[in-house]
Amino acid sequence: MPKMKTKSGAKKRFKVTATGRVKVAQAGKRHGMIKRTTKFIRNARGTTVLCKPDEKIVKQFLPYA
Repeated sequence: MPKMKTKSGAKKRFKVTATGRVKVAQAGKRHGMIKRTTKFIRNARGTTVLCKPDEKIVKQFLPYA
């Protein structure tokens, strides 16, 4: 059986935690920060964990994670 390929875009964007959740950078912080509220900028700092339905999709792209 040949090896399964990992999606290149997914391996750059996502990491799987020790408990099996998918860790991802916060979205919506690339540009247009002037119009964002201070609360949004503060809450979107660092990384976050994906919700279960999105996690299921991402895990298909990372067969060896």
